[in-house]
Amino acid sequence: MSDILKNCRDQIDAIDEQLLKLINARAALAREIGALKGEGPIYRPEREAQVLRRLLEKNTGPLSAEAVTSIFRSVMSNCRALERELAVAFLGPQGTFSEEAANKQFGGLSSPKPCISIDEVFRMVESGGADYAVVPVENSTEGAVGRTLDLLTTTSLHICGEITLPVHHCLLRRQDGNGEIRRVYSHAQSLGQCHEWLNLNLGGVERVSTGSNAQAAELAAQDPFAVAIASKRAAEIFDLTILAENIEDDPKNVTRFLVLSPHEVEPSGKDKTSLLLAAKNVPGAVVSLLAPLAQHGVDMTKFESRPSKLGIWEYVFFVDIEGHYQDPRIAKALYELEQCASLLKVLGSYPVAVI
Repeated sequence: MSDILKNCRDQIDAIDEQLLKLINARAALAREIGALKGEGPIYRPEREAQVLRRLLEKNTGPLSAEAVTSIFRSVMSNCRALERELAVAFLGPQGTFSEEAANKQFGGLSSPKPCISIDEVFRMVESGGADYAVVPVENSTEGAVGRTLDLLTTTSLHICGEITLPVHHCLLRRQDGNGEIRRVYSHAQSLGQCHEWLNLNLGGVERVSTGSNAQAAELAAQDPFAVAIASKRAAEIFDLTILAENIEDDPKNVTRFLVLSPHEVEPSGKDKTSLLLAAKNVPGAVVSLLAPLAQHGVDMTKFESRPSKLGIWEYVFFVDIEGHYQDPRIAKALYELEQCASLLKVLGSYPVAVI
């Protein structure tokens, strides 16, 4: 048995050496491409999406699709860093699901920029303090994140990517906490996602909304009579005990995040376009907004209304469609849509999330 084990380990060592040589060769080519491109974005979401899709098609296991994407995102991240470290802003502090989403998309963060609010995340990139922003936009249980939608109406940034993150909540408490629980700290979205669990297990306990789950964990670390709903990573960062895991009401709980940048993204072959629309104040106006999409066979994957903040009972609509705005049929539909809408803003075309 020891001879067989040694042989297997020797083979692994040899493969590791081959991998190291190949990864360095890849990094050298990536650096050469960067020099040929000159000025311009280092991070190309459309190209990275194409790479990941191709690898997933060729993957025969035993590694899962999630493992393959995680490995190669890390490889691409380290190759990018040879040109320049990317600063990525997200809702902080460290330990939030926003940070987890940013790490997933970028293969790790070399220059993280945690912010105290979603507003600051937008401002950080708009002012040049960060290269990219990662913001939550909707949850499968609680729906849209209103503040993100409101800021999208006025920002000059473009959506250049999306991230889907399975969200699993934990109930956390400081190590020496063993008395009565009087408060539950968490972000409002997370309190909603764990509503029924809280009713069943902590029905009479005050629920306190915080700016982020990581902030909730930080507060719980200072309060012997409190618990927090946050991630496992937040438990590690703030040295908290995990009292219960996976307390979200929906085991398939997923949050969708957007990646924002000052530049637009070229087609990747499997894209999505997000639009901001407003209808003219005439009968049938909303129906007319959808007609050009139907006439050109454009699939709509999201249609959400939001108060416009410009007048009482006036609304804008956030629409997601399949395809890139440069696709001929999408371009035709958008041209006709512009004729019948009082407002049309293309928020961005970007690759559909790869796992």
